[in-house]
Amino acid sequence: MEQSHNKKTSKRYSPEFRERAVRLAMEHCDEYRSDAALFSVITSKLGCSPDSRRTWVRQAQRDGGERPGQPNDEKVRIEELEREVRELRQANEILKKASAYFAQAELDRQFRKVRPERFH
Repeated sequence: MEQSHNKKTSKRYSPEFRERAVRLAMEHCDEYRSDAALFSVITSKLGCSPDSRRTWVRQAQRDGGERPGQPNDEKVRIEELEREVRELRQANEILKKASAYFAQAELDRQFRKVRPERFH
């Protein structure tokens, strides 16, 4: 499945595909002298880029506590919270404007009650 991101077109791989690619790398990491060689061989077999593959392995290592950095589930949670904060801020701004509008309308109504002769 293809999706466009900015000007580049990139492939999106299923979580199952990514897990399989990570598992293959972990199972065969001792057979190669470098990560680059490992990624090159495995990605040529799977048909994905070495950079994608490297990113997936590193994220799996962070998720497993084997590598420093933020686990993916924390990143997802932070993104959800940031989105919620943006939505709440927008709602707050709308409510402030509505409150000011209705407060002004109430003042106008009260003013007309007190001085009706000016509006006839």
